[in-house]
Amino acid sequence: MPPAPENAQSGTGLHLMLQASAERSAGKEALVHGDQRLTYSEVVAGAASVAQGLQFKGLQRGDRVGLYLGPCVPQVLSIFGVSQAGGVFVPIHESLFPSQVAHIIDDCAMKVLITDSRKLAKIACALTKPSSLELVVLLEGEAPTDLGIPTLGFSQLGGFDVAQAPEGDHPDQALAAILYTSGSTGKPKGVMLSHANIVAGSTIVSEYLCINETDRLLAVLPFSFDAGLNQLTTAIQQGGTLILLKFIFAREIVAALLQERITVLAGVPTLWSLLARPDSTLNKHSFPCLRTITNTGGAMPPLVLAALRRALPTTSPVLMYGFTEAFRSTYLPAEELDRRPTSIGKAIPQTQVFVINDRGQPCQPGETGELVHCGPTVSMGYWGHKELSAAVFRPHPFSSSELGGPKKVCYSGDLVRTDDEGFLYFVGRRDAMIKSSGFRISPTEVELVLLQCEEVEAAAVIGVPDEVLGQHIKAFVVTRSSEILDPDQLIALCAEHLPSYMVPKSVEMLSDLPKTTSGKVDYPALRHRGKS
Repeated sequence: MPPAPENAQSGTGLHLMLQASAERSAGKEALVHGDQRLTYSEVVAGAASVAQGLQFKGLQRGDRVGLYLGPCVPQVLSIFGVSQAGGVFVPIHESLFPSQVAHIIDDCAMKVLITDSRKLAKIACALTKPSSLELVVLLEGEAPTDLGIPTLGFSQLGGFDVAQAPEGDHPDQALAAILYTSGSTGKPKGVMLSHANIVAGSTIVSEYLCINETDRLLAVLPFSFDAGLNQLTTAIQQGGTLILLKFIFAREIVAALLQERITVLAGVPTLWSLLARPDSTLNKHSFPCLRTITNTGGAMPPLVLAALRRALPTTSPVLMYGFTEAFRSTYLPAEELDRRPTSIGKAIPQTQVFVINDRGQPCQPGETGELVHCGPTVSMGYWGHKELSAAVFRPHPFSSSELGGPKKVCYSGDLVRTDDEGFLYFVGRRDAMIKSSGFRISPTEVELVLLQCEEVEAAAVIGVPDEVLGQHIKAFVVTRSSEILDPDQLIALCAEHLPSYMVPKSVEMLSDLPKTTSGKVDYPALRHRGKS
């Protein structure tokens, strides 16, 4: 388990944002999901029941609680309930495969898993025995008979004879959540967020997006994404209303925008591309309530942005850039779109962003270097990866802690440049990570699946620029014999073992993979080949 953060001090927990908003507006609508409409007082009561039940079942401060759920009211109640109980919530994306879910459970030594019977049955065979899990909480249904782990119904969490719900007064710098994101080693790694990180992100986004208690935010991003989690915490912190939606078609989003009078919508590139299609129902209505749209998970394609601006003439697009380790770093106000449409903007409030060259010196305008982030949203590091954390989260290069300067900054691995006015422009990734449809994808994970095919001798995966996805995945494969494999066969193999966003769009056969002088795969050469 990682050491406690330095200089932890008493303060507020994440759940106290919820309680503060309930004190201001107890009867105001806080959360909507389908026919369910909960007031702030009802959300507070539900979260307290979760906290009460978990503590009665033995949850200790710092214990990890997995939330393997789709968008639903219990997911929200669990986030605040786990916080109130002193635990650490770990959202798990519902599209992950059993082996990936099992890795997350094992990696963080998860004690409690909150899920439903269908998802539990899906991953039961992948769970290690013995597992760290001591309790499974089910929304409905029954657990597999051979699970060997005690189970409890979610509705039973508040039914214990406890004098009162736990107070849950935790230090600001205590660990609140772990968000898993793909890493260069091929397995997801956990980014640790403190209560202070999450609260700061909510405060900052509320400031530059001007979010207040009148806003109604449509949540279509999973809470396992930092931006999805921020939509929840921002809405609750400001006393607004969050509407949960799981969609398949663009028309479902359009219907929700109209019916729920949505004022703020955030989305990944694939969502915006769906809405911007010529046949989209977005073009058939007006949206006087929708004042702001914003992007995450990749740049907004210019043609898509132009189509959205035509369809939403009274809505302001605010473009953002960020990464999980530090949440958001920059934003481009709507008034700058026409002047510098390819810029990722300037630093968000309360944050310093600078560009450093390979010599560790500040870059001049036009010079490409690595983006470094300093501010209250810099996370606590990677769970269980001390060396990797030390490489990414480093002392401030230009400020001495003895003089009262910031202690820690985050090196993004992203290459950027600035113009003469200080606006930033994204150039590319320092490493080989792929960003597609809002997901960060490790090439190694995809390569390992391709290598399961007996005829495949070697495989390498890259990201190819894509106007819709940000990047799409291309695989290069070397076979063991002269016989050429059917690319569709390999794509189908990947589809059997990986979520759809990780499946290669194309496969190219090579006689050998290009190598560097040290014998490693030459990924830059492959990326150059992928563009041709």
